[in-house]
This record gives sequence, structure tokens and C-alpha cells, in this order.
Amino acid sequence: MSSFSLYLLGIIVLIGGLAYVAWLMHVPLQWIGAGVIVVFGLGILGAVKHTQRRDPPK
Repeated sequence: MSSFSLYLLGIIVLIGGLAYVAWLMHVPLQWIGAGVIVVFGLGILGAVKHTQRRDPPK
């Protein structure tokens, strides 16, 4: 499994936990959905940033 896949798996677990806690706190579903979309987007950006290959020095 690549680093990118592991990073995204961790983000999905984090999103699941946060969404569950928000649901237990009776947060409206539209806010939970919006939060899930935002955190997933940030997770993709972070995964790409942390797993990109560096250009070799010239």
C-alpha cells in the first residue's frame, strides 16, 4: 500500500469519527455533510503535498 493510500485511509477514518461525534451531538446532517466534504478535500490536498516526489537537484 502506498503512502498516499495510507494517508487517505487515515483521513477517511478521521472523517468517520468526526461525523459520528457530530451526529451524536445532534448536528444537522447538512452541516455534517459540508464538514465531510471540506475535510476530505483538505485531506486530498495534504496527501498530495506530503507524498509528492521531489525533483532531483541539477
